Formats: sequence, C-alpha cells, structure tokens
Amino acid sequence: MAGHSKWANIQHRKGRQDAVRSKLFSKLAKEITVAAKMGDPDPEKNPRLRLAVKTAKTQSVPKDVIDRAIKKALGGDAENYDEIRYEGYGPEGIAFIVETMTDNVNRTASNVRSLFTKAGGNLGTSGSVSFMFDRVGEITYDASVGDADTVMMAAIEAGAEDVESDEEGHWIYCADTDLAAVSDALEAELGESKESKLIWKPQNRTEVDLETAQKLMRLVEALEDDDDVQSVTANFDVPDDVAAQL
Repeated sequence: MAGHSKWANIQHRKGRQDAVRSKLFSKLAKEITVAAKMGDPDPEKNPRLRLAVKTAKTQSVPKDVIDRAIKKALGGDAENYDEIRYEGYGPEGIAFIVETMTDNVNRTASNVRSLFTKAGGNLGTSGSVSFMFDRVGEITYDASVGDADTVMMAAIEAGAEDVESDEEGHWIYCADTDLAAVSDALEAELGESKESKLIWKPQNRTEVDLETAQKLMRLVEALEDDDDVQSVTANFDVPDDVAAQL
C-alpha cells in the first residue's frame, strides 16, 4: 500500500483530518505568496506558482484566498520567508525530512530540534538522510478514474516513471522537472488530479511495529502542527494489521 495514503487513512481514523486541513490552507497560501514573489505573478509564466495554485485548488482553497496570496506578493508587504530543509532521525532510527518556510529561522530550528529530541530522535546535518530519498513529482488520482492498467498506460503515455495503485487510489511518479508537463498530459487523459506536488520519496521503507508506529505518528503530527512546517516525509511503512490498531 502506498505510504502516503496509509498516513492519511490513519489520520482520518484518528479524527486528525480537520486539524490538518485548517492549517493546510495557510500553508498553501504561504507557498503561493513565496512562489509569486520569487517569479512572475502570472501562473502561466511561473511553473512553481502554477503548481502551487493547482495544488490549492485541488484542496478546495477558495479562489479569493488564492488571489489574496498572489496580491500579497505583488504589494511588497509579504514577509520574507526562508525555505529550510531539516533532516534527522526519529524513533528506531527512522529517517525524516522536514521542509519549512519561516520568517524566523532561529524559532523554527529550535522548535524542530525540540520535537525530535522529545520523540527520542535527533536532528542531523544537511544531507544526512536525503540520500535515502528521491526528489520526484507525485500525482494522485482516486481509484474511480480507472483500473491499474488504464492508469499505467495513461502514465506511460504522459511520460511518468512509476505508478503505485491500490484500492484507495493511484500514485503516479515522475522526474521533479517533468511534474507540470506530466500533470497536464494526465489531466487531458484522466481528468483533474486529486493532488499534484513535489515530494521526497523514500527509496526503501522500514516496516514498524505498533509501539514504534505510535511514536512515529506522534512525531509526524507534532511536526505537522507547527505553522512553519510545510511537509513531513519519513521512510517507514505501517503494516495493515498495525494500522488497524492505531
């Protein structure tokens, strides 16, 4: 089962979706503002902004919130955000990559370090775990768009590199630089995706037991609750029988 869907399913069962969603809008708006500030405010001329707007729309962010985030960048009153990636180890040596966007580097570094320490893990130096992950584009579709073979054929035609399918949906992977082109080609064939984003994909996943899974999910949730954190990735997998107990 695809790792990302499993996290989402566990969080959904635990009633975490609303808490995650409430923070998601502000995180997506921040990404739009930063993308617009760094490049052209027209999404058609700015690939990063185009992807940010598309992601926001698939997550049902209202149009006025998207427009306001772009205008904020144009107005010159937007905060200056630093994009910083933290790498470290959680419980049982599980590798974590935490992407942040912050207007106060010292605060964010202190908070992230503290969360790792409390969880029994530790922050590493830049590059200490990222070699165990690949930077790729991930495009997600609901299972209802077609069976695994249909989606696989569409993905190959679109220039994707890999597909994972299960009863929950389809996860299509491509080179990070091809995300916009592959996403557009798939949309023409399968319709609008559920999600389209750049991720750190673990090269291998470590299956964990119930006690370790509980510790890891607590760390994931604590990191996701920090307003400066944009994304959290780790290289663990939760077996179905363990996931059912979480």
